[in-house]
Amino acid sequence: MSDFQHAQLDWDEHGQPLSRGFGDVYFSRASGLEETRYVFLAHNALPLRFAALPAGGRLSVGETGFGTGLNFLCAWQLFERTAPADTRLHFVSVERFPLTRADLQKALALWPELAPWADALLAQYVAVHPGFQRFVFAEGRVVLTLLVGDVLERLPELDARIDAWFLDGFAPAKNPEMWTPALFAELARLSAPGASLATFTSAGFVRRGLNAAGFAMQRVKGFGQKREMLAGRFEGTPQEAAKPWFARPPRPAGPREALVIGAGLAGCAAAASLARRGWQVTLLERRAAVAEETSGNPQGVLYLKLSAHGTALSRLILAGFGFTRRLLQRLEPGRDWSPCGVLQLASDAREAARQAELAAAFPADLLHGLGRAEAEERAGVALDSGGLFYPEAGWVHPPALCAHLAAHPNIRLLPHREVLDLHREDGQWCARAGETLLARAPVAVFCGGAEIARFPEAAGLPLKRIRGQISRLPATAASRDLQTVLCAEGYVAPPRDGEHTLGASFRFDSTELELTAKEHAENLQLLREISTDLAERLQADRLDPAALDGRAGFRCTSPDYLPIAGPLADAAAFAEAYAVLGKDARQVPQHPCPWLDGLYVSSGHGSRGLLSAPLAGELLAAWLDDEPLPVPRAVAEACHPNRFGLRRLIRGK
Repeated sequence: MSDFQHAQLDWDEHGQPLSRGFGDVYFSRASGLEETRYVFLAHNALPLRFAALPAGGRLSVGETGFGTGLNFLCAWQLFERTAPADTRLHFVSVERFPLTRADLQKALALWPELAPWADALLAQYVAVHPGFQRFVFAEGRVVLTLLVGDVLERLPELDARIDAWFLDGFAPAKNPEMWTPALFAELARLSAPGASLATFTSAGFVRRGLNAAGFAMQRVKGFGQKREMLAGRFEGTPQEAAKPWFARPPRPAGPREALVIGAGLAGCAAAASLARRGWQVTLLERRAAVAEETSGNPQGVLYLKLSAHGTALSRLILAGFGFTRRLLQRLEPGRDWSPCGVLQLASDAREAARQAELAAAFPADLLHGLGRAEAEERAGVALDSGGLFYPEAGWVHPPALCAHLAAHPNIRLLPHREVLDLHREDGQWCARAGETLLARAPVAVFCGGAEIARFPEAAGLPLKRIRGQISRLPATAASRDLQTVLCAEGYVAPPRDGEHTLGASFRFDSTELELTAKEHAENLQLLREISTDLAERLQADRLDPAALDGRAGFRCTSPDYLPIAGPLADAAAFAEAYAVLGKDARQVPQHPCPWLDGLYVSSGHGSRGLLSAPLAGELLAAWLDDEPLPVPRAVAEACHPNRFGLRRLIRGK
């Protein structure tokens, strides 16, 4: 990722962008709009195909070269004008050198007629970093998954079935590294049967390469001064997933109805992702309202604990950060959230070395090192060291985010409903409290933290509870100078509603929720370690730990610290079907996975729920609706519930 950079642009006398790196234009000088409509929309027959979509239908478009977003915006405009109201457009695009927001705004200003769509894109164009970045528009009708990176690295990570391809990018003569048999093979792997493909070039080696990969391509009349272009269809055979235990379950039969158990952040996010796709969701919560347990803290931190080595967890966090950050654009700044930045202090030499490695591995607009003087200026208080600064991060009021997610008209919240029993009856999951039927639906999602282990279907998931207590400290005139979240072993945030949130303790052995003076005292010690100056400004030595206010809750985490998000299988049948793995882990027995029909889980988000839970909701919806996954396939598998059953078999436990 260290070689990541934004597009380097020059602008001609007409205000049109040119790529400095490739020495090529982004679109036709004659008319970029008309070229897009002719080459990509018309030659993929999108006007007809959008209009012909069935009720609840979806069309997936794949693109190489997002560029200025012109093709995406034109497709969205056409979709909005021609497709039936309850249909959806899923657009997946790859871009190695994304434009900065300022350059994107300048380029899109060239087309006033696209302003409503361009403005929506610009409003969400934040935290665009390497990897998979998901955008949601038009209340969920239009989804953009932007794959930031080299096309030959990103497309192999994608799990999708594409109906129409826009083979775009800089011309083969200017960018020969892209137009290769490896790319054409990836397009074939990702194509739905009969997928269409159009491209502006008519180069013979491109036509021959696509034909060899399974497409039937023909030269047709080109746009404007261009004599010819290529258009055709995929006539090859789609590949099946290699690992049956990670294959996509059959789409649930019956009405598009789901029940979600637990209205914390994971549950509200799962409900919202389904509701945006037209599902009718019943959200069952044992408390009086959403976010009354661990998701109820006054301030949570967008804290990116990344690895320089591209681990599954690090890639998930990076994708989740972008998705959550775009979601927060819809909330009220200052009250519901603040993009004040997060400063991770370099508390010792070892931490300073780790931070230097991270700063070398990631783009500076995501994170960069600050010396002590710069850190103090940014923070507004005196510090003992510099650290790593995340300029787009900040704090969130989790109950506001949960309330926003649960407010969708397709979601019915049922408070004071504790599900004690879940059984499959006549193709539906029936949630009961004793003899009382609370709700029923073909699909059910467990989102209740470690509590879900009491249900037999989830009992094999190795979830552990970790108690955490935060302290609420009254702001003083002097403490209000704090400008950014400070993190070391604990964290302290700038004030919200006249209070700073300070925390949080870690207790692996406690099952109680009562506040303890001991943990308040520990939090005050964390504060002193973060900044003695801030501790003095807050008059920490005068505060009585026994008199402090706060909250306690249970984080729920897994042994590998990745969330558990995806479809559930029958544990006993799974062990039987794949028993051979205990003798030879290289075997891939072709038994279909014994799924528990329509049963899913989103749990184990630990202290990173603000970053992982909203994206996990999208991942569940993608499994359920057979959509392009919002994360690399390897990351989805690393979060899959079946990973634990697989490990038990291979390790012989």
